[in-house]
Amino acid sequence: MIKWYQTQGPDNGIVLSSRIRLARNIVDFPFHSKISFEQREQLNQKVAAALENINLGENKLRFYKLDELSQLKRYSLVEQHEISREFAAKPEHRMLVLSEDHSISIMVNEEDHLRIQVITNGLDLAKAYQLCNQIDDVLDETLTYAFDEKLGYLTSCPTNLGTGLRASVMMHLPALEQTGLISQLTSTINKLGLTIRGTYGEGSSVIGSIYQISNQITLGITEQDAIQNLESVARQIIESEEKARENLRNQDSRQLEDIVFRSLGTLKYARLLSGNDFFKAVSNVRLGVSMGIIPDLSYTKLNELMNLTGTATICDRAGKQLPPEERDYVRSAVIREKLEE
Repeated sequence: MIKWYQTQGPDNGIVLSSRIRLARNIVDFPFHSKISFEQREQLNQKVAAALENINLGENKLRFYKLDELSQLKRYSLVEQHEISREFAAKPEHRMLVLSEDHSISIMVNEEDHLRIQVITNGLDLAKAYQLCNQIDDVLDETLTYAFDEKLGYLTSCPTNLGTGLRASVMMHLPALEQTGLISQLTSTINKLGLTIRGTYGEGSSVIGSIYQISNQITLGITEQDAIQNLESVARQIIESEEKARENLRNQDSRQLEDIVFRSLGTLKYARLLSGNDFFKAVSNVRLGVSMGIIPDLSYTKLNELMNLTGTATICDRAGKQLPPEERDYVRSAVIREKLEE
C-alpha cells in the first residue's frame, strides 16, 4: 500500500500535511506519572482488543511492542512525524498502533494513555478529523474515558484539558521567510490562539523553511471551532505566501530560476549530501515546482524524498549506525535513485 505522503493533497504547493491528534486517558488506570509497568501492559491489551474489529478497509492496523523495534526504527518514525521523540526514547511497556499507509498512529502509554493521530496530505484537516473521530468513537465504545462535565477530557498536562485536541498544519513558507515576514506572522497568529513551531514541533528548529502551525486553546472551545480557526488562518497564510512568491519572481526571475536549478542539480548529482544541505535544496526545488519553474517534478516525489532521507531513516535502511560521511553518501544515492524513477 502506498504511504499517505505519496498521494496528492489540496494546496500541496504550500501545505505539506494536516494532522489531528487526540489525547485520551482511561478511568481504570492511574495517569502516566503513577501507572505501574503491569498496568501499562494491561492497558496495551485493552486497547488492542478494542481496535481488533475496526473497519478501515484495506488500511489495516498493525500492533507493535515499542521495545521490539530497534532504536533506529523508532527514531525513523520520529523523523516521519509518526511518533513523538519522548515516546521513542523510553520504549518499555509501550505500544504503537500503525496503519499500513502510516497515516494513522496511536501511541499507547505516552504522556497520556492514548495519543490518537491521523495525518493527511495537503490542507485537509476535515478528512484527518473525520478518521481520527472514527477511531476515537470505536475506542470509546469499549474503554471509559476520564471526562469531567466542566473540564472536558482529563489529561496529564493541563494545556490539553478540554477537547484534548491538537490540530496542526505543516507549511512550506520560503518566500515569507526570505522577506522577513515570519516574525510578524508569529505575533499575529499568537493573538488568534495559535502557535508557530519548528519543523519537528515544540523546541525544534526550522529546516527547509518548513513551519508547524497548531492550535493552543483546548479548553472552552469545541473541536470543530479549533479546526475551523486553524484552517481559516492557514488559508490566509497561503494567500500571503503566494503573494510573497510572486514578489520574488518580479524582483529577479533569473536569479530565482538559477537558485532553483542549482538546487535541483545538487539533488540529482551530489555524491555527499548532509541532512541540512538536502533540506535547503529540496526547499528551493519545491518552490520551483510550485511556481512552474520545474514543471515535470511532482510534490509526491519530493514528499517521498523528505520521508526517506532522515538520519535515522537512512541508518535504519542500512541496518546499522553509519558514520556521517557514509550516511551522506547513502542519502545522495537514495535521492538520485528516486529522482531517476
